[in-house]
Amino acid sequence: MKKGIAISCILVITVIDLFAQQAFKGHVEGPQGHLEFVSVFLPDLQRGTITDASGYFELKDLKAGKHRVEFSLIGYQREVVDVSLPLDAPLQVKMKQLDSSLDEVVVSGTLQEVSKLDSPVPIEVYKSTFFKANPTPSLFESLQNVNGVRPQINCNVCNTGDIHINGLEGPYTMVLIDGMPIVSGLSTVYGLTGIPQSLIDRIEVVKGPASTLYGSEAVGGLINVITKKTELAPAFSMDLMASSWGEINADLGLKTTFGKKIQSLTGGNVFWYDNPIDKNGDGFTDVTLQRRVSFFEKIQVNRPGNKVFSLAGRYLYEDRWGGQMLWSPEYRGGDEIYGESIYTSRWELFGTYELPGVENVNFQFSANGHGQNSVYGDTKYLADQKIAFGQLTWRKEMGVNQFLLGAAYRYTYYDDNTPATGGVGGENEPSKVHLPGAFVQDEITLSSQSKLLLGLRYDYNSVHGSIMTPRLNYKWSSLDKTTVFRLSGGNGFRVANVFTEDHAALTGARDVVFAEELAPEKSWNGNVNLVKKLYTSKGNYYSFDASGFYTYFTNRIVPDYETNPNQIIYSNLDGSAVSKGISLNVDAAFASGFQVMAGATLMDVTLEEEGQKVRQLLTERFSGVWTISYQVPSIDLKIDYTGNVYSPMRLPLLGELDDRPEYSPWYSLQNIQVSKNFGRWEVYGGVKNLLNFTPPANSIARAFDPFDRDVVFDDGGMVVPTPENPNALTFDPTYVYAPNQGIRGFLGVRFTILD
Repeated sequence: MKKGIAISCILVITVIDLFAQQAFKGHVEGPQGHLEFVSVFLPDLQRGTITDASGYFELKDLKAGKHRVEFSLIGYQREVVDVSLPLDAPLQVKMKQLDSSLDEVVVSGTLQEVSKLDSPVPIEVYKSTFFKANPTPSLFESLQNVNGVRPQINCNVCNTGDIHINGLEGPYTMVLIDGMPIVSGLSTVYGLTGIPQSLIDRIEVVKGPASTLYGSEAVGGLINVITKKTELAPAFSMDLMASSWGEINADLGLKTTFGKKIQSLTGGNVFWYDNPIDKNGDGFTDVTLQRRVSFFEKIQVNRPGNKVFSLAGRYLYEDRWGGQMLWSPEYRGGDEIYGESIYTSRWELFGTYELPGVENVNFQFSANGHGQNSVYGDTKYLADQKIAFGQLTWRKEMGVNQFLLGAAYRYTYYDDNTPATGGVGGENEPSKVHLPGAFVQDEITLSSQSKLLLGLRYDYNSVHGSIMTPRLNYKWSSLDKTTVFRLSGGNGFRVANVFTEDHAALTGARDVVFAEELAPEKSWNGNVNLVKKLYTSKGNYYSFDASGFYTYFTNRIVPDYETNPNQIIYSNLDGSAVSKGISLNVDAAFASGFQVMAGATLMDVTLEEEGQKVRQLLTERFSGVWTISYQVPSIDLKIDYTGNVYSPMRLPLLGELDDRPEYSPWYSLQNIQVSKNFGRWEVYGGVKNLLNFTPPANSIARAFDPFDRDVVFDDGGMVVPTPENPNALTFDPTYVYAPNQGIRGFLGVRFTILD
């Protein structure tokens, strides 16, 4: 009897247990759709399976109750989900790619939308999220964490600057918006601010000459700012940030729809800093005071056959000043209290229209006007620049050849109150330059793993005549595209206008002297690039991007600060200039939540004339950058640690008696940020310049005598040493290599409505 009861109990327990066994079903997808071969594992039960071709999985006979489920796939961030069986419905899981740039679309290298991995031209892509790790109020400052790219402040007083790529100054870098050469000439110095960052989708960086496609100025490389497509932009976005120094920055973005065919993207930026600070005690503002307003509008029209038509415009107004702490607008242009006051008014218009028909023909156009009203002490600089640009391209695929033919025209009008536009007898003669050109490019698919790109451009400059610029690019990739090798070579040219590009030529501290009529600069460039991507079984991702570069210049235009401390002497270099070096970018993403982006560049930029070789001024030999991020998914918190480090640079001294160091010290600017999401809201804050590094207080020579009243000059204009001026110095703000702004806190908030 007892034995029968025991057997019955065992049978009942078994039946109950069988009924308690549950089936666990679900679906896994990534950014592009369902994911196959995803590992689904329950560690407490030691059970697992993989997803099928449609991203579905099923596990049978699981015990009811709470279980932890781990989802992993090489190249994707590991997901951990807690479930309670039985489920009311199949589980839906979304996995994030570890390498978001794996199949990034780029346009800067070939003027065509192609996968970054398929592009024969090495292009670095930085998404808008990259710049959020160290939020800044302008594009100029944002680029400080890009390897091989350095924002260079050119004046200790007004803080204007340019962007260096691989040691080459700002005028050698072309800055584009949506592929159009908007930022050039005067805006190389004054127009790199005010682009609403809420509207930026990504920034593409090409290092090395790109004159074959983009013409003059793209000698050192190009930076292409790609704005968001209207259909992908959020319905509304807002970003407000303030710092402990009193800086306030506001970015706004708004998407609107007119009917079924027209979409509009509107953006605005306001930056306000009106708090004079002099922490180094030299009597001058440490940071330029700025009031800046920028407005951006982009319209996209849906046309039959998905033909492209977009039109965009931007307006910028900025009032900035720096100088002695007692300066106010009534002293503008006078010789009582020194100040550098700059009013900038700038408009831009650009767009793309794809012609009707079967053939792929695009017309791209842009126009901009730049008005400059500046004073540097009692020296005035008034300038007006207008540029019109049009380009017609035709793409045709014929077998293994993909041809791109183009014709372009650029008209540049420039007028100012300097000798640059002074004619015979002192009459004003504005500069008017016509630059028609034509180019051809053939991208040849040699095999499924290799491509060859050949290009040639011809331009006719109405002042300097004919200019030819060829290029050659070769790319090989492994079958799985985890290894990519690129070899590039090309020619670049640049026609310089000193007064639109070099702030030092405009200040009242030195006289400008032209030793000769300046000829166009030319360069030859070679670049070797190797990319290697690694995925581990634990779900980690590593990318290594190494490059070697060499650029050889002839006719290099070099400002001579050293022959006469009271002059800047411009002439074409009677010799050669070389920029060469190596760089390495390392990206790593770990399933644990850590992400690392780090880079280093080692370079040598030299000038050689009459057998003597010297290092270029204000150029470091080594630079390093890093962005280290850690995400805590459970509380939606992110920590970002960013920074850069620079080796010593040779600085412009004012003569043999100048006792300031000839080289800057090693220095590093480091920042930390914590951000937290609350649905549509994101709150962020942190500290910039953690090490509180600033240049020495004597960076401005003779800051106490900005009008050189107590400086004695001889008949040749040279400074005479006196007991009051034993080092034979004059007032000079060009001894600058780093920002004067020390440690500061910041706090910001973002609000986004996606639809």
